[in-house]
Amino acid sequence: ILKTLNSWFWWENIWMPINCTWADFVDRDGLVFPKPHQLYAAIPYAFVLLIIRFFCERYVAIPLAKALGIKNVRRVKPQPNPVLESYFRECSRQPSQSEIKGLAKKCNCTVHLVEKWFRRRRNLEIPTVLRKFQEAFWRFSFYLTSSIVGFIFLYDKPWFYDIWQTWVGYPFQTLLPSQYWYYMTEIGFYWSLIFTLGIDIKRKADFMAHVVHHLAAIGLMSASWCGNYVRLGTLVMFVHDIADFWLEAAKMFNYAHWEKTCNMLFIIFSIAFFITRIILFPFWILRATLYQPTYYSTTFVIAYFFFNGMLLTLQGLHLYWGYLIFKILKRFIFLK
Repeated sequence: ILKTLNSWFWWENIWMPINCTWADFVDRDGLVFPKPHQLYAAIPYAFVLLIIRFFCERYVAIPLAKALGIKNVRRVKPQPNPVLESYFRECSRQPSQSEIKGLAKKCNCTVHLVEKWFRRRRNLEIPTVLRKFQEAFWRFSFYLTSSIVGFIFLYDKPWFYDIWQTWVGYPFQTLLPSQYWYYMTEIGFYWSLIFTLGIDIKRKADFMAHVVHHLAAIGLMSASWCGNYVRLGTLVMFVHDIADFWLEAAKMFNYAHWEKTCNMLFIIFSIAFFITRIILFPFWILRATLYQPTYYSTTFVIAYFFFNGMLLTLQGLHLYWGYLIFKILKRFIFLK
């Protein structure tokens, strides 16, 4: 069954233009093609990024936070109590007064002690400002580095200025070393975010949107690698990263209560977000993936619909986040 599913998944008509086979993608005459098995390397790269993150958060973010006046608040742990702990995890984090009385009788202690235990236990679940700062610092560091490196990799490429060049010579476009490292680092980063979903700070407003975004990003980058849509893929990654480090910087200064700096950075982020995600992405990237392939082929492969479906999903998330940003800007301008 697995062998049959594997043959279906790698059927040429799914991935590449008509009259092309996987045999055509063997390295030859100076041409180097991306290979699906290379994607496995993104997993160890993700663990390398997690190690780098650990050292960045501990040895760079914490001293920087202290310099900005952010203190490490130590929360008091409640006394170990298996009965209350089990109730907290399985039943309710905020029990009613009658439930508290029942638990007090069961534990042979006062109602006041049970209330105090639940209050301290709930406080442990709330991330400290320092923890939030550390996470924002790591994302800021990655997105800033990725944006700078991405620009260095792309600024001298013709498809950075002329989007039509992404299709010239397709699918026989050679893979550059810079494209390999750019892809592996980005995929590894999103895998690392998936691995740390359980310990990272959960934001109720858009937690599921982030999960969908991470999975869509990994799926899209991996599939574009297999289909050799690498030129377009690098442009998509660059457009996504270039606004994000402004947001993380605004968060960092917000945690430090530098309100004017935070407001200025958030306004810059909002401008960058609307330019890259609401204007450039749909009218530059999506135009290249939806419209321009019609000039090179009259027969669309299945991958055409898959890629564009994933890109449209990302655009839907952009519109959702754009709505949230607009709400914040509205409050900022009119309610100060």
